[in-house]
Amino acid sequence: MKKLRLGVVGVGYLGEFHAQKYASMEDIDFVGLTDKNPERAQEMARKYNTKAYNSHTELLSHVDGLSLAVPTVSHFEIGHDILDHGIHLLIEKPITLKLMDADRLIEVAKKNNTILQIGHIERFNPAVIKMESLISKPIFIESHRLSFFTKRGTDVDVVLDLMIHDLDIILHIVNSEIESIDAVGMPVISEKIDIANVRIIFSNGTVANLTASRVSNESLREIRIFQHDKCISVDYSRRKIKVSHFTSPTVHVEDEFPDSDPLADQIRSFVGAIANGSEPNVSGVDGKKALAVALSIIDQIKRRTKALS
Repeated sequence: MKKLRLGVVGVGYLGEFHAQKYASMEDIDFVGLTDKNPERAQEMARKYNTKAYNSHTELLSHVDGLSLAVPTVSHFEIGHDILDHGIHLLIEKPITLKLMDADRLIEVAKKNNTILQIGHIERFNPAVIKMESLISKPIFIESHRLSFFTKRGTDVDVVLDLMIHDLDIILHIVNSEIESIDAVGMPVISEKIDIANVRIIFSNGTVANLTASRVSNESLREIRIFQHDKCISVDYSRRKIKVSHFTSPTVHVEDEFPDSDPLADQIRSFVGAIANGSEPNVSGVDGKKALAVALSIIDQIKRRTKALS
């Protein structure tokens, strides 16, 4: 079979990792990359033994699929152009900045029979996959995603930058509509919201409490799922899961996946969806669902902040 031709649009911090994974795959043809910084594109092309193009439009006639890792503000415009040319697309989270634009990406992907996969990488974390297999009826969920401050990602609020990972996981495992959202947050260093906390109550009674901060003095990425019989804890960073059974307090089951590579698995899933014509693991609809909740949280925080000012 002819090898699938893949490329990367945007080879900054995240995009370089995509380029690295494609370059290591022997069963695909990593045909090229592009970046708004031509010198960066040339540097990455030399590093990963591929060709640098001046723009994504130049890449389109040479590829079957593309990873899009540009600033979120450009997701819709570039993503729509890629999909409209019949090219499969793996787009870094969040899918877009606006729900209307997310709908338009989903529509153009459907019209052109192209794969639209969203880069919610935690779905491919083996500890999360193991966690999903152990969940029956969550009662309470709490997540913490804390990081040191860097300028990367500050083009969007922390809810879209960090919390959206946990929103996607929670929406995926809680099969219920949302009844209420209560959110607080504020800017600290940047002009965007840098720290946020939200409590989400679902119609089936499940309660989720999420905290995200990019101005923390520690790095922490954890989620805990409480059920009647056990607590399931996942350390995303260490890709480690621990299960504590309430009926037998001395029984703890731990598992760790230190050699796993969630990004490689995500990209492999994208390539597989193209090859098989199958639905991606994280679809455009999934991306839109997480975005919708994230935007509701941001809107509530801004309205609350404005009322207090």
